[in-house]
Amino acid sequence: MRSRPSVMHLDLDAFFSAVEQRDKPSLRGKPVVVGGVGGRGVVATASYEARRYGIRSAMPTAEARRRGPAGTAFLAGRFDAYRLSSRVVMDVLRECSPLVEQVSIDEAYVDLAEIPGFDPSVEAVTALATDLRARLRDLTGGLTASVGVGTSKMMAKVASELRKPDGLTVVDAGEELEVLHPLPVRSIGGVGPATAERLRPLGVETVGDLARLELADLLSLFGQAHGTSLHRLARAQDDRSLVAEREAKSVSAEETFARDVTDPAALRREIDLLTARVGARLRGAGTAGRTVTLKLRRYDFSTLTRSTTLTQATDDGRALAHTAYRLLAEVDVADGVRLLGVGVSGLSDFVQDDLFGTPEDEAAPEETAEAPEPAATAPQVWRPGQDVVHATRGAGWVWGSGRSLVTVRFEGPRTPPGPVRTFDAMDPDLAPGPPPDWREPQGG
Repeated sequence: MRSRPSVMHLDLDAFFSAVEQRDKPSLRGKPVVVGGVGGRGVVATASYEARRYGIRSAMPTAEARRRGPAGTAFLAGRFDAYRLSSRVVMDVLRECSPLVEQVSIDEAYVDLAEIPGFDPSVEAVTALATDLRARLRDLTGGLTASVGVGTSKMMAKVASELRKPDGLTVVDAGEELEVLHPLPVRSIGGVGPATAERLRPLGVETVGDLARLELADLLSLFGQAHGTSLHRLARAQDDRSLVAEREAKSVSAEETFARDVTDPAALRREIDLLTARVGARLRGAGTAGRTVTLKLRRYDFSTLTRSTTLTQATDDGRALAHTAYRLLAEVDVADGVRLLGVGVSGLSDFVQDDLFGTPEDEAAPEETAEAPEPAATAPQVWRPGQDVVHATRGAGWVWGSGRSLVTVRFEGPRTPPGPVRTFDAMDPDLAPGPPPDWREPQGG
């Protein structure tokens, strides 16, 4: 624990959907949901306009569609665009302090005490964080961040959650328990739904309730490691240091389903979303991995895993997905799957792509001994929200597609809401495009 507030936690607000609204002016101020757009997809991020209708992360997309009003935009992710914005933010944080611990693509801790001449007063810290947030908003084209500053990593993260979105909270030394104890018990790390449910019979609803429990009670309920951690965190005792270069041993993503899933095709679609997230995190961290692990929690809460090691490290989501498909084929899912996860370990900072064709890791599972002759032109798959460029109309994004047609809205970050046009899905003048640069004027 530090004697003055000098640990800052920054969390970009509704990051994926905020990037979409920045790049697509017709969606600003409207409900936007980013994630799996298929029938078995799940929500990755919902804009604050969508959250008013109860839409949240990890919710099945089908449920989000039922809750969202007419006009809610459901978009597939654009991880290249998110990574570009994340890089700008992280570069600014590293200019601010030499010690930054990036936790994810949209979240980081900053050690303010490492800034030369740092003034630890609440007034100075507040001014520094205010200026930083304003600078980030300007450099990212309007993205906002919620910031908390405290005497530890835990208090900084708790503080950043208090005034979302676009908020700033500084918790001075000596004020930790006053801020922490009235909060719901799930406000502290290590208390998820299962832990909160086990604490409820003991009358624990707030962090203060948890702090009143004896250590022996927590040890009997949760064991030595978890029980001791809960006892310390409820008292704002957190002495973890910031680590500039996180030595991550693995990168993973998982989803818990509202109902048990028995359809292998539905699980494959979930794998697509999970591996896209894992691949984006690997690329965002500048790393790659060789060992792919598939995790399944079955209907009876038993957990099984299947792993395989690739010949080369990869950060490509599609390569990870096809590997996970093969692992899934080894498992009988007829009785139902409650949770599905994909992880990558054996990390390194070197990725070698196969320059001479499709690696065996990406071979289609349905491949047969005698493959049919390929069509003269493979059909383009258009995903909602995807960046495209038209030979004469310029840059835009996919509004929707189906029945061999694709509808595009031509606009960009620095244009007014643009016109909508529909094309044949095989139109040779229409092609996938790069993410728009919000820093440059764009026609539309």
